[in-house]
Amino acid sequence: MFRRREPVPFAFVAEADAFRSNVTPPPRERASVGQLAGRWLLGLTVVAGLVGALVIGMPALSLDHSTRHDQQSQATDDR
Repeated sequence: MFRRREPVPFAFVAEADAFRSNVTPPPRERASVGQLAGRWLLGLTVVAGLVGALVIGMPALSLDHSTRHDQQSQATDDR
């Protein structure tokens, strides 16, 4: 609909490599013994929580074959 009269300067895109920095970032700082122990403890806690939830939830997920379903409700007895 409307055209721009001035040219769009795309030359900066072609020259973008010239403006890249050649300075490398410093190396990452190594984690301390306390940080490593904390990560292991957190991971162990998460895994133990999942295993505990599975162990506690297994009885609810299992089918109980020991109960007998021979009993009828009172609604079916009144025929």
